[in-house]
Amino acid sequence: MSDDRRSQSDSEQKRRGSTAFLLAQVGAHAAGQFGERLSSLRLTRPDAGILRLIGVSPGLSQQELASRLGMLPSQLVALLDELQERGLIERRQDTADRRTYALHLTTLGRHTTELIGHIAREHDDAVYAALNMDERRQLKALLSRIAEQQGLSPGVHPGYRRLGKKRRR
Repeated sequence: MSDDRRSQSDSEQKRRGSTAFLLAQVGAHAAGQFGERLSSLRLTRPDAGILRLIGVSPGLSQQELASRLGMLPSQLVALLDELQERGLIERRQDTADRRTYALHLTTLGRHTTELIGHIAREHDDAVYAALNMDERRQLKALLSRIAEQQGLSPGVHPGYRRLGKKRRR
């Protein structure tokens, strides 16, 4: 590579930032765009993640859901209350332990998760638009390796840990 081309390449890398910065930049942008897409359903990103987890693990207890999300159970209650008030989830008493509630999607909740899935697939296609199918698979595999090495829980956004007492809407 010539000195001029190397200088241009170095300049471009400095302008773009580090790999970690690019991951954060694209991640923040993608999260914001996904949130905007979900707004058509009057849902937030945390709502969508909670519904997805309940959908793939029907009967999950509130305690177990809080644990998977890395949240305090008391912080999760308000989010679940809101989803229940909207008719998306229901709490059923656990037959083995009457103090425990099992979480289930309602018919509306299942329909809503299907809509979320459709939105998520469209969002994926939009985010990955610059890549061909092989590049998409490769990027996903590389990001999965990084996430595993960093100790991130598969399918759980680390932002749940930061959800506090502030209201989201």
